[in-house]
Amino acid sequence: MKTEEKKLLTDIVVGIASIDDHLEGRRILEEYINNKTKRRAVERELEIIDEAVNKLLKINPAIEISYARQMVDLRNKVIHTYDNVNNIVIWSVVMNHLPKLKAEVDILMQENK
Repeated sequence: MKTEEKKLLTDIVVGIASIDDHLEGRRILEEYINNKTKRRAVERELEIIDEAVNKLLKINPAIEISYARQMVDLRNKVIHTYDNVNNIVIWSVVMNHLPKLKAEVDILMQENK
């Protein structure tokens, strides 16, 4: 695995950990929706995570990351339609997709130590 790939995988892990920090261990949708600062912080971390996935796909198109294309699409929507972000979609990604992404990235990092 190339050094750049390792850096991007690390960026993903750090981004996921940062989202966990922003949520302060409280995974309550209403709190998320009602806290603009928290929403913006999570959106920014998702932008970073999704851009890292995008770069990984360019470096190594064979890398196996579930929902990779959808993640890149989400990044583009968050950046380009920032004024119309669907909080439920973002929440769903955080709750349903990030745990799987973290597990996959952890495996990739373990396999390529």
